[in-house]
Amino acid sequence: MFIGNILGGEVGMAIALILAAIMNFGSYWFSDKIVLSMYRAQEASPNSELYQIVKQQTEKSGLPMPQVYTIPTDMPNAFATGRNPRHAAVAATDGIMRLLSRDELAGVIGHELAHIKYRDILISSIVATIAGAIMMIANMAHFGGDDDEDGGGIIGMLFLIIVAPIAAMIIQFAISRSREYAADRGGAEICGDPIALAKCASPA
Repeated sequence: MFIGNILGGEVGMAIALILAAIMNFGSYWFSDKIVLSMYRAQEASPNSELYQIVKQQTEKSGLPMPQVYTIPTDMPNAFATGRNPRHAAVAATDGIMRLLSRDELAGVIGHELAHIKYRDILISSIVATIAGAIMMIANMAHFGGDDDEDGGGIIGMLFLIIVAPIAAMIIQFAISRSREYAADRGGAEICGDPIALAKCASPA
């Protein structure tokens, strides 16, 4: 949107906002394919421990069974992706599976299933678009009328440069944190062992 503003002013910024919305929608709709391909994820065997944990937790949560993937890296991480519960995937790295006990891994999987249950991929896409809209509104804001009379244009520019990006980031961070806390609570309920989830770092 900043580039759109430089190239075409408010019209360019409006076009950039539309493009950003389209990109966010595309990321939301194809999030599972994009992320899994980026991490070179491999489909987990139905006989694997990870698959069995996901199946058990899914049955407890009342969700449709997601696709299950492993990621060949030592970095400990797990995540959920997909546009809705019927088109979802859960992935865990080799590193996190070696690092955590079965109970702790079940807590992490419960956390990720809670993200799916609460449709956090959709929420994050909406928030990203709203943050872009805030930037556009700030660019169009006028304070105090005529620029020559009271410096309203300078105030508006300062608002655009300083306040609006900070406000957009605060909104994104606040909603992101609130979704993580909600997923922690939901994950504890799904796995039935809050202590096991608390023992490991909260996943993304």
